[in-house]
Amino acid sequence: MSTVNETLIREVIEEVLGRLGPTPASAPKPAAPAPADALACGCQDKAPGSTRASRGKFGLFADANEACAAAHEAYQQLQTKGVEARRKVVNIVKTLADTNATAWGKLELEETKIGRVDHKIEKLRILKLVPGVEWLHPEGMSGDHGITLEEYTPFGVIGAVTPSTHSIPTLSGNIVNIAAAGNAVVFNAHPAAARCAATAVRAYNEAIFRETGIENLACIVEHPTFDSFKAMCAHEAVRLLLVTGGPGVVQAAMQTGKRAICAGPGNPPVLVDDTACLKRAARSVINGAAYDNNLLCIGEKEVFVLESVADKFMAELEHQGAVRLDAAQLERLTQAAFTFKVGHGGGCPEPVVNKQLIGKDASVLAQAAGVNASAKTELLFGETDKDHPFVKEEQMMPFLPVVRVKTVAEGIAAAKVAEHNYKHTAILHSHDVEHMTAMARALDTTLFVKNGPCMAGLGLGGEGYLSYSIATPTGEGVTNPKTFCRVRRCVMVDNLRIY
Repeated sequence: MSTVNETLIREVIEEVLGRLGPTPASAPKPAAPAPADALACGCQDKAPGSTRASRGKFGLFADANEACAAAHEAYQQLQTKGVEARRKVVNIVKTLADTNATAWGKLELEETKIGRVDHKIEKLRILKLVPGVEWLHPEGMSGDHGITLEEYTPFGVIGAVTPSTHSIPTLSGNIVNIAAAGNAVVFNAHPAAARCAATAVRAYNEAIFRETGIENLACIVEHPTFDSFKAMCAHEAVRLLLVTGGPGVVQAAMQTGKRAICAGPGNPPVLVDDTACLKRAARSVINGAAYDNNLLCIGEKEVFVLESVADKFMAELEHQGAVRLDAAQLERLTQAAFTFKVGHGGGCPEPVVNKQLIGKDASVLAQAAGVNASAKTELLFGETDKDHPFVKEEQMMPFLPVVRVKTVAEGIAAAKVAEHNYKHTAILHSHDVEHMTAMARALDTTLFVKNGPCMAGLGLGGEGYLSYSIATPTGEGVTNPKTFCRVRRCVMVDNLRIY
């Protein structure tokens, strides 16, 4: 059994659970830590049909251990029903996400109070871009000494953490990938988005049970806490962790001793050079940075633009509807958007994002800046230096700092610093292939988008497939069904080769 560093995980999880907004007042306080023997109990005492594992209903559980045991039973059932059952599950999730997109999008916004309802609805409708069973192709090798077959097979039960920024979309995309690979899953959602997540999980399980006879294939802890996270990670049936969140929860997952696929934070920089189509660049930047009020981890967070075209670029931003803040207005917004705390070692105060402004509409930010802006305003922007808090911090709100640079080399260097070596996402607007190559090599990001909005990196306006979990700290990249598979090799020596 893996050893969990309880003190470290408690500290970082409690910090993370509050990072994107307050926990709903109705959520219970964390329960006292479970006894060690309760955390260590595995699936051997929760065999199919056990009363303990059947207390939940359609995937909803009060206890993480019971959720893990039920998911293990569902996984075993899925194994007996074959690949066709996986296809049915994938189709059920995609169909229900599309059918309920409007209702669930509104429900998520109502609960989390962050983002834009039209984009929350769209994020559910585009789940059709998430790959399923068709992604898993066995690999065959044949030679003088026989044949070898490599297949993608499931781990069993996946323990997953989902964010409040894209609660139902992330959960839904995870189920598609995980079930397509033949696994079951247990979710410990962000407390600020637990109610909407549970609503979707129940609907999915009702349909999956009706169509396949499998119950609890996707389980969720109804009232997630630190202790439910710890219990989920420690449960013997959980073979793999999938964590979508900030640096604290990523660190916590890596401390569990189990293999973790981690989709961590980003602070994506944009570079605009003097060969770019400025009209296209401005439209793309607005589309990306304003999407769901800049809650996307891949979203444009700061722009570095060559000095020779900076004025034209910013004029184009204004022409296409973005509202520019002057120095005084920017200062007021900065004071509203950040608090400044002295670090442990003293020195310069460190900016801390004001959670009350995360994901709010541009008109709300404008009010904080002392500006009257239409409710239809998608994005605010203002000119800053490269060390401004809005450049350095992943602030997740529809304001974009614009920084002048003298050369492309200076812009790439500044972008690399702002990206914090997360290796997540970077965007370039340029028609110079050498500039593209230089930035790609220097930043080494998982997603590198050229001449388009950030969403193009996930197939929205570009080519490719979709996932809301982009594993950058652990290196798996844009997750897909293969991410949740073991590769197993079957070898026949000196036989079965037919030529």
